[in-house]
Amino acid sequence: MSNEISMIKSGVVAQDMNLEILRGFFNNVGVYEKIKAEHNVPDSFSNLIGGGLLKVISIQRGKISCSLTVKAPILFSDLVFNLFVLFRMGWFGGMHGGAVGAVAERVAIACARTVVGKDMEIFLGELTISYLIAAPHKVDLLIDASVIRKGRNLTVVAVHFRLKESDRLAFTTWATFYNIMPVSRL
Repeated sequence: MSNEISMIKSGVVAQDMNLEILRGFFNNVGVYEKIKAEHNVPDSFSNLIGGGLLKVISIQRGKISCSLTVKAPILFSDLVFNLFVLFRMGWFGGMHGGAVGAVAERVAIACARTVVGKDMEIFLGELTISYLIAAPHKVDLLIDASVIRKGRNLTVVAVHFRLKESDRLAFTTWATFYNIMPVSRL
């Protein structure tokens, strides 16, 4: 035990770890690359998610329906990571979890805005996502969002992602928004 602690303190890496594989992994995922200027701006994912992939079907008070086609930019597509997943955790080959979260947040905000007044500011307090099945490449998803609870200070929105062909539930999310009343101006 003391030998392991002294190895950690001195910065010695375990002997069975292959540093070249680790460096290759970091190079492949782009850790050492600089972020392009067009992507290093607030809300840079808007063009990725909103740029033709997400289409609104209907908007009602407290409900929104959209469709989304899973295309290459929102898939888990890194070769090294996919090999790692294939050999270590099983292969799913579906929509990236971050993309699910980005779409869920955007649709939930739009749904909450249908019942919260324009004079109120809202912010996301919690987003819970359950990944049930993978959404593979070129699959159409139907996204239904509805307000579950609306209070003076709190709005809860449920967002369900279903596969269009089979109507199977792929992802389900719950978003909790806190409503802030604007401060009176004198």
